[in-house]
Amino acid sequence: MKCAGIVKNGLFNENPTFVQLLGMCPTLAVTTSVANGIGMGLATTGVLVCANIAVSLLRGFIPGKIRIASYVVVISGFATLVDMLLKAYAPALSKSLGIFIPLIVVNCIILARAEAFASKHSVVKSAADGLGMGLGFAGALTILSAVRELIGNGTLLGYAVLGEGYQPALIAILPPGGFIILGLTLGVINLIKERRKASA
Repeated sequence: MKCAGIVKNGLFNENPTFVQLLGMCPTLAVTTSVANGIGMGLATTGVLVCANIAVSLLRGFIPGKIRIASYVVVISGFATLVDMLLKAYAPALSKSLGIFIPLIVVNCIILARAEAFASKHSVVKSAADGLGMGLGFAGALTILSAVRELIGNGTLLGYAVLGEGYQPALIAILPPGGFIILGLTLGVINLIKERRKASA
């Protein structure tokens, strides 16, 4: 598969959030605002691309018995770097995302891609896989956070969209609202897929 196809696969066919249902903790926890969703998505993308490249480069040197532990060490190095960069250059976003940036280390998306893809493919293809999966995750977080912020606050990126008369449905930015909006979004996506199959 060519690199463009690998990226497209991560964005749509194997989207980590909407298809594989991976990374649900940060998906539900940080999507209360668009800024948080974009920030978490891009941070995860950065770690995913770098970890995939490193694992692909080191795959011939890592013994099979310690490969998972080795992947965790590699991922934790990049997650720590991203955490430090956010604290230095985007302290408000870092504070808003809280513990979920350091927890990128144990994000199942990153470990799964290291094991399933980067450990078996070239550096270029591994980077493309990391980019596709990362952008797929970032896109999903952005969609969910836009819906939650719009319904729950009447704003997008902090700017009032629905006017002063809008009564926010605060449940949308609370944990139950995260589950409800994720479920409804998945339902819409599956309905679209079924209709496309039927019309094909």
